[in-house]
Amino acid sequence: MNGQDEINVSVDALQSLACKALLEAGTTKATAHAAAKALVYADARGLASHGVARLPMYLAQLRNGRVSATAVPRVVSDKGAAILVDAADGLAFGACEMAIEAGIERARNFGTAVASVTRSHHFGAGAYHLEAVGEAGLVGLAFSNAPGAMPAWGGTRALFGTNPIAAVFPRANGEPLLIDLSLSHVARGKIMLAARQGASIPEGWATAADGSPTTDARAALEGMMLPFGGAKGAMLALMVELLAVSLSGAQFGAEAGSFLTEEGPRSGVGHLFWLIDPNALAGTEVYQERIETLIELMLADPEVRLPGYRRREIATRSERAGIAVNRDLLIQLKALANEPAAAQ
Repeated sequence: MNGQDEINVSVDALQSLACKALLEAGTTKATAHAAAKALVYADARGLASHGVARLPMYLAQLRNGRVSATAVPRVVSDKGAAILVDAADGLAFGACEMAIEAGIERARNFGTAVASVTRSHHFGAGAYHLEAVGEAGLVGLAFSNAPGAMPAWGGTRALFGTNPIAAVFPRANGEPLLIDLSLSHVARGKIMLAARQGASIPEGWATAADGSPTTDARAALEGMMLPFGGAKGAMLALMVELLAVSLSGAQFGAEAGSFLTEEGPRSGVGHLFWLIDPNALAGTEVYQERIETLIELMLADPEVRLPGYRRREIATRSERAGIAVNRDLLIQLKALANEPAAAQ
């Protein structure tokens, strides 16, 4: 136990609990397993804002029809190295698995592949989707838009989502470099967690509904996120919006229903995965030599940490010691999974 308000739960037990809660909400087994695995992946790596803390809202949206519980993703466009998967207004994870699996196959055949997903929902931790890409020895990029939370630079309306991007670069004799970030100062899920816990947030993360700076997490959820890097971050968010939506036919952030409300229209957002086989360009050996040369230069400074490595260390500890879960959240999840809440 990590304190009075947290209880350690094994990775397998938390995944089983999440799966049961999803099945109780009427999802298919495939959807429940895919979503539970992705959410617990985030928790196991210290990314609670993208973990099972999201489940109560997912389940409310499933029950209210904002997300289709019985959706079955399917390929709706297939041409050479490009593929489009329709998530059918369901949870994102099964559709993303389908896109990644097809993308790996196409990249091996054609040297590169683009796999896009339309009519989707919150896709969780971007790095999760790229784990299989790195294991396949491919370079991968992931982009997703999200419901409007940030203004265009100079604007006063929430048009762009926090629009996460992720990348994986495999290594010959080491864990892949794994980069994952949102284009707001922080992921909106961190503000969601702060609001749930009644905690304040640093100034500069977000604005209130009237556009004024705020440290009140609840007010921030009603307002706008701020892009990192000012105008440059806003332009990157625009690029992701276009890549994820214009090619897939999904909803722009300004059109998408919120991930954070039980009622309202469906989200219908889009994702795009770009996979590259290093052997199709300068060759695998050249790629590996270049990667290791840069890593050696980086690690010459003892303060440098390779991206993704700290998260893997946390995951290793989680496998051994379990994941610290908020006590009230755990009780809530057990009730949603129709499990008895044991005395804690």
